[in-house]
Amino acid sequence: MKHARFEDHDKESMDIFLDSVKDFADKDFYPYFREMDEQPAYYDDGKIITHPQVGITTKKSGELGLIGGIFDYDEGGLQIPHMVYTAAMTILEAANNHLPGYPGLTMGASELIVNFGNDHLKETYVPNMIAGQWAGTMCLTEPQAGSSLSDVASIASPTDEDYYKLKGQKIFISGGDHEHVDNFVHLLLARIEGAPAGIKGISLFVVPKKRPTADGRLESNDVLTAGDFQKMGQKGYCTTHLVFGENEDCRAWLVGEPNQGLKYMFKMMNGARIAVGRGGAAVTIAAYLASLQYAKERPQGRRVLNHGKKDPSQEQTLIINHADVRRMLLLQKAIAEGSLSLVLEASHLYDVEVAALDKTEKENSNLLLELLTPIVKTYPTEMGCVSIYNGVQVLGGYGFCSDFVLQQYYRDIRIFPIYEGTTGIQSIDLLGRKITMKGGAALKLLAAEMMSTIKDAQTHEELKPYAKVLDEKLQLSKQVLDFLLAFTQKGEFERYLSDATVFMDFLSTIVIGWQWLKMAVKAKQAIVTRQLTYPEAFYESKIHTMKFYFKYEMNKVNGLADTLMDENVLTIPAEKEVFVE
Repeated sequence: MKHARFEDHDKESMDIFLDSVKDFADKDFYPYFREMDEQPAYYDDGKIITHPQVGITTKKSGELGLIGGIFDYDEGGLQIPHMVYTAAMTILEAANNHLPGYPGLTMGASELIVNFGNDHLKETYVPNMIAGQWAGTMCLTEPQAGSSLSDVASIASPTDEDYYKLKGQKIFISGGDHEHVDNFVHLLLARIEGAPAGIKGISLFVVPKKRPTADGRLESNDVLTAGDFQKMGQKGYCTTHLVFGENEDCRAWLVGEPNQGLKYMFKMMNGARIAVGRGGAAVTIAAYLASLQYAKERPQGRRVLNHGKKDPSQEQTLIINHADVRRMLLLQKAIAEGSLSLVLEASHLYDVEVAALDKTEKENSNLLLELLTPIVKTYPTEMGCVSIYNGVQVLGGYGFCSDFVLQQYYRDIRIFPIYEGTTGIQSIDLLGRKITMKGGAALKLLAAEMMSTIKDAQTHEELKPYAKVLDEKLQLSKQVLDFLLAFTQKGEFERYLSDATVFMDFLSTIVIGWQWLKMAVKAKQAIVTRQLTYPEAFYESKIHTMKFYFKYEMNKVNGLADTLMDENVLTIPAEKEVFVE
């Protein structure tokens, strides 16, 4: 490994680790995928009842080192690269997307305690969490506030002891309760009595369901489960409503400094947003492979050959031989593999940020990761929905039937664009914060990365036209931003952000084009140098899919640019109401 942090690991050891994860997925995840949809989590007499595999896989995740895998050795972790962890979790999520969130949230909650908690919190909670004995959650959303965290109303009252008394409610808490672990450790945002209004007054707390006592027992901490939300998809992944302090006896322990909770939580949320993008990519890959298999097995119709006629005396052809079916399959492949490439790009940046010793390298990785995070969260999830929509269409009427798995993937993925902040929130974050931070420094780094790929592509005759296209789109993005940023100079921030989601679509499409050109360059180099780890057709397929993406997806960029630079303002409330009955 390049960085000293990972010097104990090599490709062989990481391959062994991933092989064990693949075996785990095959035996304990995939066989229960459809069963968990048919037997959803549910609420019964103050408890959430989930599938037994939740407990089995949570504990095995601890045994395999997945929960604490990226942590330091002295924190009980394996100190593996985030890229390897990402690959491992992608395998599990592709096998059964209902299960990995349970250990995944525990990892995120543990990470917050490790990074910002005091020694007492670390010693009390982290070992049991990364062992899979206790679970962790993140508790942000409240009934009256939704995604507006500045309106968090849960109150923490100081005491003479080392804890606060907490009172409040949280909703949409993934993995918030079930019967398969001994305790739950909630990482919760609340406002200390007398704290400033808005986000500046929010603090972060550890709130266990059962609080550990000095003699090693666990006693109730006045955390009640009020219900479980029944959902369209991902039915095996419970989503709970929690009530804290109904009996005035819920104790909460402050993490870090008062009023810094949102800053701390965003460390977990940024990781969680990458994880959501990873999950979206994994579900998309699984659905693509299922529809590809169907297309290779389903005979229907006959090809329209060059004479323009079908010969009814010929046997039916497999539907994968029809041009329109191939178009849908290639779109699925382009979205799925492009998404995974972007997720791995983000994971690599995470590794560099953590492990680099050079200050500039560390800072640049952080900047680029901050810029890409909302895109990593959004593109795989939004376009994953489009991809699986096409997968259902490949199956035709069977795609709509419960006998085939595509309909489940279609229902399961729909939540991913909503997890950890909707697409609109991610888009405002991208255009409102990330594009402008440090005078556009992150955007300059992204442009430099793209130009490096363009330069590499220009060394191969076959790739030169696509390098030219990416360069043109990069220049177009500068025109679009010049147009939009002019509104900020006039103080028209609402107008600047009004088409943020359109901008997200615009820039995301270009970024995935960059990823595909990078893959094509690597594939071409492997073919030219004959350094082939896989059959040559594997590399040719990458180049072919890149060409498909540039023809069918990159051409959309110009239309999105036209929309972004249109002078009409049609979505900002005006004096005359347009929504009339």
